Parts: sequence; structure tokens; C-alpha cells
Amino acid sequence: MNKSRPTAQTGVYKTDSIKDVAESLNLPNISDIVASALASDVEYRIHQVIEEAARFMRHGRRTIMTTADIEQALRVLNIEPLYGHSSHNPPTFKRALPFPNAPAAGSVYFVEDEEIDFDRVLREEKITLPKGVSWNAHWLAVEGVQPLIPENPPAIPKEAAQDVKPTVLTNGIVGGPPTAATKKQEQQLQQQQQLVKQVLSRELQLYYARLTSSLLPPGSDLAKRDAALASLRSDAGLQALLPYLIKWVGDGVVRGLKDGGMSETDGKVLEVLISVTGSLLANTTLFVEPYLHQMLPPVLSTLLHSSLPPSHAVLLRSSAAQTLSRLLTEHSTTYPSLSPRIGKTLLLALISPGKSSGTRHGAIRGLAGIGKEAVRKGLVEGGGAKVVGSEFSDDESLVAAVMDALRMLREPADMVDALDPSNPSDAAVIEELKIVFGDYFGEKISRDAAWSRTILGPVATA
Repeated sequence: MNKSRPTAQTGVYKTDSIKDVAESLNLPNISDIVASALASDVEYRIHQVIEEAARFMRHGRRTIMTTADIEQALRVLNIEPLYGHSSHNPPTFKRALPFPNAPAAGSVYFVEDEEIDFDRVLREEKITLPKGVSWNAHWLAVEGVQPLIPENPPAIPKEAAQDVKPTVLTNGIVGGPPTAATKKQEQQLQQQQQLVKQVLSRELQLYYARLTSSLLPPGSDLAKRDAALASLRSDAGLQALLPYLIKWVGDGVVRGLKDGGMSETDGKVLEVLISVTGSLLANTTLFVEPYLHQMLPPVLSTLLHSSLPPSHAVLLRSSAAQTLSRLLTEHSTTYPSLSPRIGKTLLLALISPGKSSGTRHGAIRGLAGIGKEAVRKGLVEGGGAKVVGSEFSDDESLVAAVMDALRMLREPADMVDALDPSNPSDAAVIEELKIVFGDYFGEKISRDAAWSRTILGPVATA
């Protein structure tokens, strides 16, 4: 018994369309099975193109698919694109009137061609052709700074950038929920501040790998370490590596201080990292000003950390203070507010209650590294010496650090005479020394009369 073959089912693309195309190509009498198979394949290809075009639409942050998306999808699928369609001038399809001879036929749509009246075109004014494409070179950025020229996009004003940030309280809690306008401004600001990826050459990558392996771990060859530091101090062409080296130093300092930094290995690692920062500052071919905000935290963290390895603490704080002094000496003229801000940070670390002896020791060395004015404002006017004398008079190293810093305010003298308590003027100076420096340091400074009057300044002469 012969069973009838089931009729082939198709999807959106009908078999009639396949037969019409076959007849146009002189392929009549195509079977239904072949037409159904071709219709299924065509429908699959259409779905594939649409899915690929939808990806371009989503990446373009759009909800409407354009002919440009279809064209890009065809290019990706290695299919010849369709010509004559543009997303700027989409075609308009019109529906044709039904055919009286074939009422069963479906709706037919067509693109209406615009009729052009040549007489009207000739009467109109002639359109002047635009100038040809030309190229003009300009500076996009000079040493990391974008010049303010018409060719470059305008810089983001600081007021607008500050308005975008949400209000944050001192305990880190956001002041209020962000509004829709604030979110939109944040998105716009993030789009304007996109990071530019920089590709390092293979030579610089190899140099970076060998440099870091020569510096750390600290037990490596000392000759290689000295050569690496000498290379950082003098070699040119390291500007592209500068942000990577600064980040490497910052990460190393964080790891060394995270667990307390009390081991000998941590101390040696911190010494190498501070030396690397000093070498980068010593290299006159590097433009480090855009990275100062990344170089200061590792130096200050090492300088003011409460617990450093005992055998390396003095050397670490001295090296960090020298590096900080060099940084401020070279760049304070460009950033006048840099030294006062660092001095304020060190003063708070010195006089704030609850700070450890190591933190105060680092703050004193940092103030001494900044200069005489910082020592005067921190130890004399700010009361730092008085705080140390009242709380840490038994710490010999901290007392020695205070005395060394105060000696920066001493004028050289051939003879040293102590103040005479029986003399009324000397007694007034001694009393003033005890008020400003406390009993401990006031008694030590009073052993030098010239130093006492110099360090008090106009107070003693009055």
C-alpha cells in the first residue's frame, strides 16, 4: 500500500518565491522538495544575517536596525553587500493596487522612483562643489598635556567635574541617592574620560621584565641591582614605561606594609622600591609631573608607617625623606600648593594623639627634608617638639631626630654659652622656651644662648 508523501512545510520564506526565482533563471519544473529545501536554507541565511546585524545594533547602543548594520553583517559573513541602500536615505515602499486578473495574489510592494524635472533643475542655481579633502597636522598632546587649540576637543572644566561627583561625608556614606540627571552627567563624564591604551614595544617589555627581576627579590645580584638603578637614573626613552614602573613600586610598597612590614625581607624590598622612586626623579629625561599623585603615596606610606623592621627603620625613613625633599624641591615651583599640603599632612601625623613613635619619627624627618620653614611651623609654631618631649622623652632616636631638625634653625657660632637663669632677660628666654618646647626640650635648647634666641625669633628679642 503506497502512502502519500507529506507536503513539505516551510517557514517565512515560501516555496512559491523559490519557484519564481528558478523560472527567472530558466529552471522550470523545480520539484516541491527541492524548493522546500532551498526555502529553508534561505530562511536560515536570513536569520543568520539578522542575528549578526543585531550585534552591530546593540554595540551601537541603538534599538532600531539600519541598513548599515545589515551591510556590516554581510561583510563579516563574507557575503557581497547590497548596493543602492543607505541608512541616511532609507527607501520608502508603497503598496501596489491589487491585480484584477489575479485576485489570489498577495500584496506587492515597490519603491517609487522620484521623477526629476530637468527644466526645473536647469533653472535653479548651480550648486557649488565643496572643497576637496585636505590634511592638516596639529599637536594632539605635548608631554601628556593637551594644547588648547581649535582642532582639539575642549577640556572638561573643573567645576563640571566636581558637580558630577556625589556628596560624600567623612565616614564614606553618600549624602543622597543620585538623580537621573546626575547619572546622565556621570555617564557623559566617563565617556569623555576614556582611557587610551598604550602598546609597549617588545624591547620595552623585555627591558621591564629584566629590570624588575634584577631589582627584586632583594637577595639577587647586587651588581645587577646597581646597574638597574643606574639605568633608571640616566637612560632616555623610558617615558612609556614610567606609569608601569610607578604602579609596580606602589603595589610593592602596599604588599610590603600590608602585613606589618616587620620582616627583614620586607625592609630590603622597601629600600629597593624607595631607591627606584629616587632614581626616576633623578632622571632628567623623564616627565614625571603627571604622575606625582601616584609617586607620593608610596613615599609617605613608608615615611609615616608605624612599624618598620628595626634594622631598616632609620635608613628607610631617611631615604623616604630625601626622596620627598627632592620631589618637592624640583616640582614645588610648578605646583606651589604641594609643599604646604605635604607639610600639613606631616604636622597632623606629628601632633595628632595616639600616633606611634615611628610615625612621629617619620614626620620629623619629612619636615626636615622639606626645609627650615617646615621645621619651624611643625616643631616650633605647631607644638610638635612639645608633644614629643611630653610623650616620648625616653625614646632616644626620636629625641635625636627632633634635635637634628631643630639644629637646622641654629646659626653657626664659634662659642656656645648657656643661658643664665639669674639674668632677667635670660630667665625670660628660658621661660619662653619651656612654653614653646616644653620642659624637656626647653632645658636642652637653653644650653645654647644664641640658638635659644634664634629659634624663638622675635619673641626672645621683644
